[in-house]
Amino acid sequence: MQIQFREINPFDVWIWLKFSTNPSEREKQYVEEVFNSWFYLGKLGAFNAENLQVQDTGLDINYMYYDEKGYDKSLLALMHNMGEFEYEGQWARCWLDLGTSDAIALDILINALTQLSEEYVNIEELCIGGENSDWSIENSESRPESIYDN
Repeated sequence: MQIQFREINPFDVWIWLKFSTNPSEREKQYVEEVFNSWFYLGKLGAFNAENLQVQDTGLDINYMYYDEKGYDKSLLALMHNMGEFEYEGQWARCWLDLGTSDAIALDILINALTQLSEEYVNIEELCIGGENSDWSIENSESRPESIYDN
């Protein structure tokens, strides 16, 4: 799976997937479940890089001390909103407001989609941010209108 980063505004980002063929209903369901699970974790503040106590401890986590107040000592890292998935031929896209979640969220999504692509759904390309020239985002109903207001 090729991974490409384009221009990214974390409060208004499109994520694009290109499949090897038009995705079946089952393949769509797999992809949407990954995104829904990832988004719900983000909405709950799971992607908070300031509170990675287990990761920061290293390999030996036997009897490690975990500061239960560590989460309260860090800034909130919450995702805000996710649109509905849209499909056109071999392409799928989803709009997100990643809010204040940390960049680790994207690493986790990429890892999950990489494994999904190897085992269940052949994803050729993952594009984070930007727009496809042949599929305008202006007419999308999954992106809230309020972001257009200036």
